[in-house]
Amino acid sequence: MKLNCVIIDDEPLALDLLETHITAINDLNLVGKCQNALEAMNLLRKESVDLIFLDIQMPTLTGIDFIKSLSKRPKIIMTTAYKEYAYDAFQLDVLDYLLKPITFGRFLKSINKVLNRDNYPQIQEESTPIFEEAFIYLKSERKSIKVVLKDIQFIESYKDYVKVNSKDKTLTVHHRISSLEEKLPGSLFLRIHRSFIIAKNKVNAFTSSTVEVDGKTFPIGRHYKEKVLQALQEKMI
Repeated sequence: MKLNCVIIDDEPLALDLLETHITAINDLNLVGKCQNALEAMNLLRKESVDLIFLDIQMPTLTGIDFIKSLSKRPKIIMTTAYKEYAYDAFQLDVLDYLLKPITFGRFLKSINKVLNRDNYPQIQEESTPIFEEAFIYLKSERKSIKVVLKDIQFIESYKDYVKVNSKDKTLTVHHRISSLEEKLPGSLFLRIHRSFIIAKNKVNAFTSSTVEVDGKTFPIGRHYKEKVLQALQEKMI
């Protein structure tokens, strides 16, 4: 069954390029092209849409604000010329973040992720996926310290402060784990216990009661168990 797609972008050349990429893949069906978010809202009322290719910088309503306005969200892939919105986009659980100009190879890699299968030719990309450049600043000892999201392995809570652990260092910050959880994109991180958040792509193994990250074993909290196992089992084959 094909995925119904919509492109939302105020640049005619970007619309045409994405249309070319979409029509090259049998599993995608383009049901509309919109030049702004308001036009897209009208289309979504009329059409059943599974996947949106969404620009960020648009007149009247930005792509980020458009996502926030949706009560029921299709899958979303951001398409933009700007790197700096990656953190905001992944906080909204977008599937991918494509930088313009979008090559067919990078587009195909993103679609393989959506379809969760590997039967299209895999094309090597010279560019680093944009989420690997995303970062946040955390305050520690009167300094705001840059923390690159891809480096985080797990976060551990100690009452009014937390330890943010990467492979090479540990940063102690005065933060509650719940407020830090809100800052981290749910597509990349998972709260597994009242005291622990782990990076999904750093999980080596798991059972029904524990998660292993870089040789360390963490318990899955009783109240988090259903959500954690569902998230981790999505990657099982």
